[in-house]
Amino acid sequence: MDPTDSRQDEREASEDRIAAEHDRTGSAGFRSGSPSLGVLNGSWTVHAPRSGTSAAATVCPSPGVRGPQPVRTTEPGPEETDRPAPPPMSLVRGLVRQARPRQWIKNLLVFVAPGAGGVLLHWSVLGHAVAAFGIFCLAASGTYFLNDAIDVEADRLHPTKRVRPIAAGVIAVPVAIGIAAVLLAGAVGLAAALAGHDLAVVMALYAVINVAYSIGLKNEAILDLAVVSAGFVLRAIAGGVATGVVLSNWFIIVASFGSLLIVTGKRSGEKALLADSKVDGGTVRQTLGLYSPEFLRAVRTLSAAVAVTAYCLWAFERAGQAHAGHHPIWLQLSIVPFVVGLLHVVRLLDSGAGAAPEELAIHDHRIQIYGLCWLALFAIGIYA
Repeated sequence: MDPTDSRQDEREASEDRIAAEHDRTGSAGFRSGSPSLGVLNGSWTVHAPRSGTSAAATVCPSPGVRGPQPVRTTEPGPEETDRPAPPPMSLVRGLVRQARPRQWIKNLLVFVAPGAGGVLLHWSVLGHAVAAFGIFCLAASGTYFLNDAIDVEADRLHPTKRVRPIAAGVIAVPVAIGIAAVLLAGAVGLAAALAGHDLAVVMALYAVINVAYSIGLKNEAILDLAVVSAGFVLRAIAGGVATGVVLSNWFIIVASFGSLLIVTGKRSGEKALLADSKVDGGTVRQTLGLYSPEFLRAVRTLSAAVAVTAYCLWAFERAGQAHAGHHPIWLQLSIVPFVVGLLHVVRLLDSGAGAAPEELAIHDHRIQIYGLCWLALFAIGIYA
């Protein structure tokens, strides 16, 4: 939901440019007609390959180093001004990239409810949770196809989203819409087959909310934050519905406000990314122009405070329900890495690093360490 993995798009575009440069230069790393280096009065000068484009610069070689040293001319040559175009993307690669497998990490939320309920290690429950994860991967990919098909013109103005397969013209808009319809309908049908009417209703609600978001709600301030947050909450709810786990009030509160924290951080990250690229955020996403940094910071503070309070109340309540042989201290101790990890995330979001939260989860080692500490204490408290 709400595909804004801009840093991933930027990295993939960079990889495409490097590949294109390698194809043009060959293994030797030189092109025909490229500038040559010569010696003039004991220093180095650059000779341009064409008349009328000469640019000379003299440098002193580094002490103890023979041969020409890298120089920077005041006027770049033709090869410097011509950025190599990315190589053509195949349709198959475009379809895979558009499905955004990296974004599927969000769907791990379906395992939280059965994990907190202490039944995840039961084979039947685990199987239903894995199936629900796969169903949400289909549904989420369907929303990415639909949203990018509708946003194709705006994405072509974005510094990084313009390389996405639909914006780049690899996947035609009608084809993308057709694929989105098949994936969303298939997810609802598979949900009904897996866990009956209840899970199908959750998936249908997810599909309807995302369609409404893509068509117009993403341009409504506040509502766009609520809709994107609802996508995370529905993932957590689906895990409970698919496995027959009753969800507590504290669980819903933590999931809701934790999601709002992440979504608000995404908006702050998008504003920072577009500002660095000197792109008006309002031309890419209307609501970005309506959110001030102070407002987004206030929402993040509110969300973090509620999430921490609700988790603490849940941990103490759950510890009070511990069975014989289960020491309640472990769940209470899990509050420490939860709060420390959340504060670290808030710091990152405040710095504008939250445009692609899944990238933080994959690459930020501190988040991973805090998460593992929390998971270990949580698992001991529930299962030991």
